[in-house]
Amino acid sequence: MNYPKNLKGIIDFYKSLPGIGEKNAIRMAINTYESNDDRINEFISNLQNMRTNVKKCSICGMITDNDVCDICSDTNRDDNLICVLEDYKNLFNFEKNNIFKGKYHILGGLISPMDGVNPEDLNIHSLVERIKKLHKPEVIIALTSSIEGEMTMLYLKNILDKYDVKISRLSYGVPLGMNLDYMDMLSLNKALDDRREIED
Repeated sequence: MNYPKNLKGIIDFYKSLPGIGEKNAIRMAINTYESNDDRINEFISNLQNMRTNVKKCSICGMITDNDVCDICSDTNRDDNLICVLEDYKNLFNFEKNNIFKGKYHILGGLISPMDGVNPEDLNIHSLVERIKKLHKPEVIIALTSSIEGEMTMLYLKNILDKYDVKISRLSYGVPLGMNLDYMDMLSLNKALDDRREIED
């Protein structure tokens, strides 16, 4: 069907989002069109504010409205327990399940030479700087169970072995290739509780 040009642009935008098929994209675009001016203006304002004000936390790399995110600022959390994640979407899953009382560090990806992603492209240097300031911390490496995830984990272990730090990983109950975004609360909690130290 030939949709009006301006409506099709909105359909194409929604369709480009992860998990949104064509039918849902059409419904969302039509719903947007049918929304009243106040809702549309609020949506536009929120988009503009997000683009202008959301930035990466100067400590962990999480997205935040402030220079330092709420988690890094939380004095009730354990500074000496750091969970290393591929991206902030994984963090949302941990926080949604309310299972982790330490702090996080977001790498911003995984080492993947085939895709042109090298260690220097990731948020690794700031992790090392954090470790240097802590007393015998534990770093839990919670990455996707894939070739890239394993490669990144081994690289991190090699770097962090130079410091007085315990390095562990989620239990092997995490299925191969499973993205942490999609793990249910029980499985993620079990994988975290059963974490094991990474051996040479």
